[in-house]
Amino acid sequence: MKKILGASLMLILIAFTACGNQSGNKTDVKETETNIIKTNESKKMGTIHLTKAEFLQKVANYETNPTEWKYLGDKPCIIDFYADWCGPCKAIAPVLEELAKEYDGQIYIYKVDTEQEQELAAAFGIRSIPSLLFCPMNEQPQMAQGALPKETFKKAIEEVLLKKTN
Repeated sequence: MKKILGASLMLILIAFTACGNQSGNKTDVKETETNIIKTNESKKMGTIHLTKAEFLQKVANYETNPTEWKYLGDKPCIIDFYADWCGPCKAIAPVLEELAKEYDGQIYIYKVDTEQEQELAAAFGIRSIPSLLFCPMNEQPQMAQGALPKETFKKAIEEVLLKKTN
């Protein structure tokens, strides 16, 4: 009995000492928050996940203009229609992240989860994934399918989206 009582008291003592010093210095918290903000500001933009509502606002409102493509963005974009379970989608995800950072400020790279946004995927006739929609400014979009190598993405970005020629 004494051993159980002694062990219980020891556990209570440990719990109080472990959790007891929560006063902390509020200045340290503010400095940490400031450092996090500064770090985030210096990071380059990565890929951007879109819901249907965001797609209608940022890319094209196909509900308002069902017969005419009208890109709403201020920079060209790539839209990656993907699913979490898709092997080729997983393979190109890091490539798209790299490209989003490389071309930060020049293009957007959006991602649409076809499992979550089935209506949006159906509106674009997505039957296989990954499907990639390249949207240049003031032109019709172009669809590509499959896991493309990084060099192919770069060539498409340069020639189709940014209109750079060799």
